[in-house]
Amino acid sequence: MFLDTVKAQRYLDRALARGGDFAELFEEEKWTCSVSMLNGKIEAANSGERWGLSIRIFDGLRTVYGYTNEQDDEKIMAVIDQLAESIGRKRQAECRLLQPQEIVDQHAPEIPVQSVTLKQRRQLMQRANDALLSYDPVIKKAMVNLADEDQTVIIASSEGKFVRDNRQRTRMRMQAVAVEGDRMQNSAKAPGAHAGYEFYDQIDIEAMAQDAARTAKVMLNADECPSGEMTVVIDNGFGGVIFHEACGHSLEATSVAYGNSVFCGKLGQKVASELVNAVDDGTIPHAWGSNNIDDEGYPCRRNLLIENGILKGYLIDPLNARRMGMEATGSSRRQDYTFEPTSRMTNTFLLNGTSTVEEIIADTSLGLYAKRLGGGSVNPVTGDFNFAVLEAYMIRGGQIAEPVRGATLIGNGAEILFKIDKIADNGSREQGMCGSKSGSIPTDVGQPTIRVRSMTVGGKGGKLK
Repeated sequence: MFLDTVKAQRYLDRALARGGDFAELFEEEKWTCSVSMLNGKIEAANSGERWGLSIRIFDGLRTVYGYTNEQDDEKIMAVIDQLAESIGRKRQAECRLLQPQEIVDQHAPEIPVQSVTLKQRRQLMQRANDALLSYDPVIKKAMVNLADEDQTVIIASSEGKFVRDNRQRTRMRMQAVAVEGDRMQNSAKAPGAHAGYEFYDQIDIEAMAQDAARTAKVMLNADECPSGEMTVVIDNGFGGVIFHEACGHSLEATSVAYGNSVFCGKLGQKVASELVNAVDDGTIPHAWGSNNIDDEGYPCRRNLLIENGILKGYLIDPLNARRMGMEATGSSRRQDYTFEPTSRMTNTFLLNGTSTVEEIIADTSLGLYAKRLGGGSVNPVTGDFNFAVLEAYMIRGGQIAEPVRGATLIGNGAEILFKIDKIADNGSREQGMCGSKSGSIPTDVGQPTIRVRSMTVGGKGGKLK
């Protein structure tokens, strides 16, 4: 790494020379590796390294931000001077003496990602490939991608902070494509962790791959989903993407601080069914969305968002904490040094309820069982959403019946929270990438199985019967 306390002290002092009340440096060194396989053949293998340094200055609620990938001292100073010049006032703050901070690494890898050879990667991917193709002859294509990163950051601020953190992540995507005649269906599983390659000894790669193949086969011959208002049971794990997208983003200060959220001014008010409890927890050891510190150097923490239906908190970064008159919550994140950080989710999920999945299904006379959700679109201001369902079944007479394809869930996040009338005890999380103002970042979504008593379902199979 390039920065030490002496350099950082000089850069921060220079940043405050023309005004501003706070300055921050973010240094990043990142190694990435990606390998892709198609039907057992390596299609591509790429790795690379990048380095960069960003500088940010606060002047009240105003900020200026810049970055460079040059390690030349004069060029770095030129960037800093250009930013400071835009503040354009007399010095009003001094940089405190930087004090290196020690952090406890909750996510240290046992098998570092850079220690794994291409041969070892290929062997791991071959296991997934073979499990996909051996499930059934209808699976004609198996695609496996393995992606790793090793990121080290140093964060220094004029408040005296100087902290270093290392983050290593790995993720495998296993996709099955089923083909029969002119019909084609695909499905994927993509487990990942803030960990090293010991992660793959802790999961069942073959079982996950075959589950992806199973979904592709089942959905290939499914009839079109009927449409209309109906009861919807949403399965655990990735089903939590609805809360993440339709509600979670509306709880980030990125929206709340500017009045662009349906949850503005509702702290302490009922915003959901009393069954609903939701948290964002960036401290879970080795979870995909966890970090030791956020991207402004604050310790990550477990933030209670909703408790028994009552809104308890937002996700707040330091700048928006100023706007809101509240404290930061360890929720500041960014894709890399080229992005200015802001409030983002980490691992966001609903907590367990007291029902069982069997009880929920048995108590539903007619409805849709959304076993696996896909992507969708959300308006963060209104909370209106539209999500595709990748695997779905009708519920008839309290039993899971025929599979249906092409289902779409349509609704409003704030309204859906009130319509949750049953929550199971089988909470789990899955991994995804979340895009917002500060780029694409790793996040976990999750929930137990839930039942929404009424939701609009889109489909091409006619009206529900």
